[in-house]
Amino acid sequence: MTHALLVIDVQNDFCPGGALAVAGGDEIVPGINAAMNDFDAVILTQDWHPAGHSSFASTYDAAPMSMTEMPYGPQVLWPDHCIQGSIGAQFHADLTTDRADLIIRKGYNPAIDSYSAFFENDKTTPTGLEGYLRTRGIDTLTLVGLATDFCVNYSAVDAARLGFDVTVDMKLCRAIDFDGSLAAAETGMRDAGVTLA
Repeated sequence: MTHALLVIDVQNDFCPGGALAVAGGDEIVPGINAAMNDFDAVILTQDWHPAGHSSFASTYDAAPMSMTEMPYGPQVLWPDHCIQGSIGAQFHADLTTDRADLIIRKGYNPAIDSYSAFFENDKTTPTGLEGYLRTRGIDTLTLVGLATDFCVNYSAVDAARLGFDVTVDMKLCRAIDFDGSLAAAETGMRDAGVTLA
């Protein structure tokens, strides 16, 4: 059994001062760095959007955090964030990235958002992470990072659905908590068989 730490989107735009800041997003960095040594593998994910992405409110002159309907279902329209090559898309400066065996980028398809580390938001287009984990014999995952109620949640539920043993370390996550989204995410993760530690 091989146990990997999956570090979700600890990027400047999701930390205080960023375009889509998660309250306390930077507070978890020291704990994540310390945890890395306890795992057989460390994988980082990175939101990586082209400018004008279809999930950006500015693409439609809409209000940030409003909703729209995409071919794959409802979509939050976000402030422009994590644009490829930007300072905001970079990992938090204090995050230990040298320990990562793999960095997986997501959200680079302009037509579809990608919260999960495993699938784009159509829930069918894979990122390739599942294959990587299986070929390495990794069957147990602990997830940490940003944000609990979106990218961590979607990644954890998908991982459990794919048959991985999944834990979310809640003390090393922070949430947006948009309109009750944190409580809904916690219920959904538990229902999917994810352990919330």
